[in-house]
Amino acid sequence: MKGLIFTEFLELVEEKFGLAMVDKIITQSQLPSGGIYTSVGTYEFSEMLQLLTHLSKHTDISKDDLLLVYSEHLFKALVRSHPNLVEHYEDPMSLLASIESHIHVEVQKIYPDAQLPTFQLEDRTANEMTLVYKSDKALYMLGMGLMQETFKLFKTPVEINFKKLNKAGTEVRFFIKKTL
Repeated sequence: MKGLIFTEFLELVEEKFGLAMVDKIITQSQLPSGGIYTSVGTYEFSEMLQLLTHLSKHTDISKDDLLLVYSEHLFKALVRSHPNLVEHYEDPMSLLASIESHIHVEVQKIYPDAQLPTFQLEDRTANEMTLVYKSDKALYMLGMGLMQETFKLFKTPVEINFKKLNKAGTEVRFFIKKTL
């Protein structure tokens, strides 16, 4: 997992819960990196899972809810760092439809060893879309939050629902509908 995901996560934790919480979750985790991350480094997913689990335990906020909060922070950081990824889209549906054909292609150019989920476009009309998320990391709530942030960026109301296709959440079908 790219270091950017870790550095932005720890920045969010410090912003929302304080530096003492950052220190607490790093200290309580068994991190091969020692909790020292660079945005361009690559780290084991298990480290993120430990940090997230400890934060959830100390804040009494579910991991899913923490991932939604994190997605808001991460989306802003990604758009700030790489505005070219979103600036030529006129609407959120087009942007989401191009995750595999454009967004992830560009991300791979920037971070060649990034391990990205896949988003298969199953169906699309002007106001509705069905995407299937696949990732062994089961961070579908982060994906959902990033989709919600995409619609916020375009000031477009949306309703996003999902159905897990397996218990682990490594495959999830998202139902996206503009609400006019």
